[in-house]
Amino acid sequence: MNIICKITDNDIGENYIEINNPKTRLGARGIVIRDDGKIAIFNKTNKNEYKLPGGGIENDETPEEAFKREVLEETGCIVEIIEELGITEEYKCQSNFKQISNVFYGKVIEDTKQLHITQKEKDEGAELLWETPQKALKLITECYDKLVKSDYESVYSTKFVVLRDRKILEYYINKYQ
Repeated sequence: MNIICKITDNDIGENYIEINNPKTRLGARGIVIRDDGKIAIFNKTNKNEYKLPGGGIENDETPEEAFKREVLEETGCIVEIIEELGITEEYKCQSNFKQISNVFYGKVIEDTKQLHITQKEKDEGAELLWETPQKALKLITECYDKLVKSDYESVYSTKFVVLRDRKILEYYINKYQ
C-alpha cells in the first residue's frame, strides 16, 4: 500500500519521543469531488482549522464503508469511490497515540443537502465549503500557524490533522491536476 505521509512530533516542531504500545485508531478520509471540480473541505471556524472529510472506522466497518459514512455525515453527499490513494500514518508521542488512515478519492453521485455533524463539530463551528483543490490547499496550509485549541482538542492534535490533510491534498493535486 502506498504511504502518502508519516507524521511524528518532529514534523510539527515538537521533540520526538519513542512510543510504546500506543493506542491505535484506524480512520478513513480523503478527497470528495463534485462535477464542477470543487472538493469538500470542512472549516472549524472556532479553531481556525480547515480539513478534509473523514473520521474513525467504527466496529466492523471496512475502510470503504467508513469513508462513505463519514462523507455522508460531514458533506451530505453520497459518493462513489474512484480510487484508494494510499494510507497516512500519525504518531503522536505526547498522547502515546497512533492513527492509520485509508485515504480515498471519491466522486459525488448525490447531494442530500443534509449534514449530520456531531455536537463537538457544531461547538467547533463546523461548516462545509466547496473549493478548487488549489484554494483548498491554500486554506489548509495557511491555517496551520493560526490554529486555536478547542474544548475538545489541543493545538498539538489539530496540527497533525492539518499537516496530514495538506499532505493528502498535495498528493492528490500532483497526481490528478
